[in-house]
Amino acid sequence: MHGDVLSHLECARCGREHDADAVQNLCHECSSPLLARYDLTKVGRPTAENSLWRYRDVLPVREPDPAFSLGEGMTPLIALPALSRALDARVLMKDESLVPTGSFKARGAAVGVARARELGVEGIKMPTNGNAGAAWALYAVRAGLRSVIAMPEDAPLITREEVLASGAELRVVPGTIADAGKALADVGLFDASTLREPYRIEGKKTMGYEIAEQLGWRVPDVIVYPTGGGVGLIGIHKALHEMRELGWIDGKLPRLVAVQSTGCAPIVRAFEQNAAESEFWADAYTGAFGINVPKPLGDFMILRAIAETGGTAVAVTDEQIALDREECARLEGVFLCPEGAATISAVRALRGTGWLAPDDEVVVLNTGAGIKYPAVRL
Repeated sequence: MHGDVLSHLECARCGREHDADAVQNLCHECSSPLLARYDLTKVGRPTAENSLWRYRDVLPVREPDPAFSLGEGMTPLIALPALSRALDARVLMKDESLVPTGSFKARGAAVGVARARELGVEGIKMPTNGNAGAAWALYAVRAGLRSVIAMPEDAPLITREEVLASGAELRVVPGTIADAGKALADVGLFDASTLREPYRIEGKKTMGYEIAEQLGWRVPDVIVYPTGGGVGLIGIHKALHEMRELGWIDGKLPRLVAVQSTGCAPIVRAFEQNAAESEFWADAYTGAFGINVPKPLGDFMILRAIAETGGTAVAVTDEQIALDREECARLEGVFLCPEGAATISAVRALRGTGWLAPDDEVVVLNTGAGIKYPAVRL
């Protein structure tokens, strides 16, 4: 059934259709991100595979190669009873620390690289805050593709070592991920940076499918997501709409919450101003490095997802992130990555304002392994 389910690519802003079987970056009309669309009448139920490839009918790889997978996906949804009592909230954690390469970025890399190989791409380039570059470099090797990765000099050292170990070319530059992007201008490879190709989001959306399946094909009241480029939040929103159209879930969608640091909060500022897009955040810095993105390309998609679900955007301090990281480890034995800890800080803040009720079922995303950040100072 799978091969003919992928239908076309659609611009997220202007709606123009593009050929899904040609190599594509941004919309030819308005230079906005493209979204994969499927003939959902042909989609079957998940397979028995214990990975994200169980949802192969809503993934863009026409002929998935089982030998390519490293077992990415199907991460546990874990109760946090002690932390829930401390926060006066009902918190479940989707723990992405167990994915290959140690972060949720492996989901996007697995699908994005597999599709790039299928389309005949010979190599990829991308700027990264660390984890995405590590994942794409390693999956590229598995697919026989060349890769050139640029990252800010403050990116986590372990992610730098992963890129180098893969044999990829690594460029380390001062500044933010925006500066890293500029450092690749001379590289003539396929641009796989955040939302500049259509398929990373398809890997990330499987978090939404898994959450619903793990809850018995229902959804929680709220999903809290650490937001830099925001691909995971956009992907979960896309998955929720697909599942509802498929009849796999019904009723009200979860309220989506974008969490940022007070040191880099363009989405929060735009949300508070009721703006359709964000403005560049000058002098951005946070120790939760994965959410240090001064202006996401998909900002309008993030804001749309929040608005459509009745969600919100909240900024938390690095100091609070550090405290909540320690408390989660102390109470639950769970060592979160800084970005994951930010979601706990967001729950704390939203319970404080009353936006979250004590009986709301809340799923937070721990997007990576805490052990990848041995020297982080929040």
